[in-house]
Amino acid sequence: MLSPSLVSLAYIAGLVGLIVFFLFFLPWVLRWLWNITMPQVFNLPQITFWQAFRIFLISTILFGGIRLH
Repeated sequence: MLSPSLVSLAYIAGLVGLIVFFLFFLPWVLRWLWNITMPQVFNLPQITFWQAFRIFLISTILFGGIRLH
């Protein structure tokens, strides 16, 4: 049986890993969606990963973002 401290440590490590994953995955999805839609519809330029990351952060701050309840 695992001790409670190991279980809570595993939970925290998993949570941190999940947060890091989504910090890199969601901007990639945003960049992909932007690059396949916006240049064709509105004649806008394609964006880089880091530009998508900044858009993701701004939208998270402005619209209430991710809640971990």
